Amino acid sequence: MPESVLTVASLVHDPALQAAVARWLAGGRYALVRVDPSDDPVAALERLREDFDALLIEEGSVDPSVFAGLNQRGLVLPAVVIGAVTGEVTVHEAEVRLPPDQLEQLPYSLDAALSRFLRRGVMNPADGEEAAEAGPASGDAAAGREAGEAGETGAPVPMPWRLDDRLRERLGLLGVFYKRDPSRFLRNLPLTEQNELRRSLERSYRDLLLNYFRNPSAANQALESFVNTAFFSDLSITTTVQIHMDLIDSFSDRLRLEGHKTDFLQDYRLALLDVMAHLCEMYRRSIPPDVPLIRFSAST
Repeated sequence: MPESVLTVASLVHDPALQAAVARWLAGGRYALVRVDPSDDPVAALERLREDFDALLIEEGSVDPSVFAGLNQRGLVLPAVVIGAVTGEVTVHEAEVRLPPDQLEQLPYSLDAALSRFLRRGVMNPADGEEAAEAGPASGDAAAGREAGEAGETGAPVPMPWRLDDRLRERLGLLGVFYKRDPSRFLRNLPLTEQNELRRSLERSYRDLLLNYFRNPSAANQALESFVNTAFFSDLSITTTVQIHMDLIDSFSDRLRLEGHKTDFLQDYRLALLDVMAHLCEMYRRSIPPDVPLIRFSAST
């Protein structure tokens, strides 16, 4: 059973895509609420700001001015953008991008979006402007607001909207990046879902290889998509290496049939090393920093 339900505002215009999204989030810990992209989504999200924990956006379904409007109102949320890996940023630097043919990874991408949002501490623009205007004494003032102290007029000062604090409260003290849901580990999924997720990961890895030397920004998005899902699904290193080798063999066969050389494919070992390095970093960060060290003696 899911530990908690997190509410996702879905800005998806395509009915077929919305149905696919609902399918892959059904029964999990995410509750999907559709917000009509053509009906002033900024007003809807502001009215329900305390209800939403993350955004799911179909690329191109809303005007870019919507994101500027959300920033102006301090509505900065963890976001998954459904769209091709192009290297472009749609909402903010902590967003996770997932191609529409890889929706099997959607629950893992939402976990990754929450993790990146909390880890990077994405700043609420309204807080930044307020701190800049307040000057050096703003730290004390902010501390006073967080403590619920009264202002100079004696009236209580409203506490700022802090999504990161709310998410930590709902997800537990260790946050989403210190916890993984074992029921969604690849080995614990039904066989059909295992095969679907494996094929989806192969498509992500293929995007990584195709863009690795010609479009580093797009390759980085594909790499993050693959690594995030590999981490949250507890993908084994052996399976990761096998995916790499299968794709390289596939590329090699096709190139030989077309009469091309294949020696340069060895350079793509760098992509595999890159994936391993990022996975190691995610596992390192998944260790809580305050875990007490236990001294072992030779007699134990």
